[in-house]
Amino acid sequence: MTPPVSEQITQRSSSNLALAFIMLPKPKRAAMSALYAFCREVDDVADEESVPVDQRRAQLAEWRADIRRACEGGQPQFPVNRELQPFIVAHHLPFALFDDLIRGVEMDLDVTRYETWEDLEQYCYRVASVVGLLSIEIFGYTHPGCRDYAVHLGKALQLTNILRDVGNDAARGRIYLPQVELRYHQVTEQEILDGISSSRFLQLAQATASRARHHYVAARAALPTADRKAMVAAELMGAVYWRLLRKLEENAFPVLAPTPTKLHKLQKLALILRTWYRSATGALAPNYGV
Repeated sequence: MTPPVSEQITQRSSSNLALAFIMLPKPKRAAMSALYAFCREVDDVADEESVPVDQRRAQLAEWRADIRRACEGGQPQFPVNRELQPFIVAHHLPFALFDDLIRGVEMDLDVTRYETWEDLEQYCYRVASVVGLLSIEIFGYTHPGCRDYAVHLGKALQLTNILRDVGNDAARGRIYLPQVELRYHQVTEQEILDGISSSRFLQLAQATASRARHHYVAARAALPTADRKAMVAAELMGAVYWRLLRKLEENAFPVLAPTPTKLHKLQKLALILRTWYRSATGALAPNYGV
């Protein structure tokens, strides 16, 4: 029997987000696979640089119109959206969040530089925190503080991604690190584009890691005790990306190389087991942010 399109997309992915689904019961795993597939599809549209920008913009407009149909009781045309629609209904997922997510990936069509941390964090909110806000509706939560948790954790994960991928993004002409921070640390764009490391770049990387760390700590503080068990998959994500951030710090931020730093399979397995154990035993403290 052929698995659903969403499940096929998830299985092909090596994403840490998809990895976290192993912590979920089967119905929620199916819902998260459908949500992940939607995120993957729109992100791939924006990232396909062989396609002209205007064409990608038009494709994203089609995705926006189709997910609106799914959210408003219509008949979506894209297979991923048809598979996602029952979960949209079951978990009351609002179109406004999907719209925000598409606005985020649309920023990659036009924006290759960010002036301030506030500008960059708006991007992080749209492409990562919004996914968290959709996800917690699927996970189920009881306390409104869980929304603050999702926002902070999303920003923490995205800033970790941005730091890890500096070299990879530079190879595509992109610099996500804020221009104001480059100027403060006297790092030129050309140094980043050329992959030139220095003590000044190390300080810039440390400042970015500190910004990410702030959001991990804030997420840790914001997660209501009553919702910790329900957020086990998100907590695994926090643990994996926190370990990745620590690995970057321990190795003096080797982020200018075109090949990003990754965690080994055994490291990820250890984090899965540790997160599962902490959830099963009712341990209250998250496995990150300290």
